[in-house]
Amino acid sequence: MIFTIDSPRPRRKPSLTPMIDVVFLLLVFFMLASRFGQEAQVPLDIGGVGQTYSGPPRLIDVLPEGQRLNGLDRNPDELLRDVAALTTAPTDTIILRARDGADLQRLVSVITLLREAGHTAVAVVP
Repeated sequence: MIFTIDSPRPRRKPSLTPMIDVVFLLLVFFMLASRFGQEAQVPLDIGGVGQTYSGPPRLIDVLPEGQRLNGLDRNPDELLRDVAALTTAPTDTIILRARDGADLQRLVSVITLLREAGHTAVAVVP
């Protein structure tokens, strides 16, 4: 038997590709699992549930690109002015309904607008 001694094979350096893949997967996971926005709570005091509705109609249709008060298109300033003319107290009920695929953010924007103007009784109907 003859044994030959060859030169030793050079050692291969370990590949960093799998470790980099795992780091990027963890990064993507934590980015998707994190919350970047602030949560906001919009109180909806329906006020007078079960009571009869009195006074002039105050129906605001929230549309994807605007809003209507009792069927008439209004910008935010006109909406607040006309709602103030239709109400006698800040506790008078104002009815909101989303129409034509309006998203939730539009509805919340109108509710916030009414709240900032001092109206406390907002009812959201389908």
